[in-house]
Amino acid sequence: MDYIFEKTWSETVEKVSKSFGEKLDYSAIIFLIGLQELGHDYKPLKKDQKLDVMHIAICTLLEPFGYYEYEGRDADGWPHFKRVENLPALAPAEQETLIKRAIIEYFND
Repeated sequence: MDYIFEKTWSETVEKVSKSFGEKLDYSAIIFLIGLQELGHDYKPLKKDQKLDVMHIAICTLLEPFGYYEYEGRDADGWPHFKRVENLPALAPAEQETLIKRAIIEYFND
């Protein structure tokens, strides 16, 4: 990864973390994006619902890249996406970089 990308990522993490008074990690930021996109008032979530929230975030983040398309919300208000294109075969570090780039764009739009 290049210096400019790492600097931009660090600035994004700092900006997002500032609202919470502690430094958030990669997974926490993904979870927050999912909660924001879910748009429900706070209520405790079960473990499988937390995974669903993270899935919402990933779909939202990868939608601008053409991998997912928003289909709408179900009766409970949960957003649903359909896969439009398969993700390329990426190593774990490359996957994380793709998501980080998407997070940067998400917070800079």
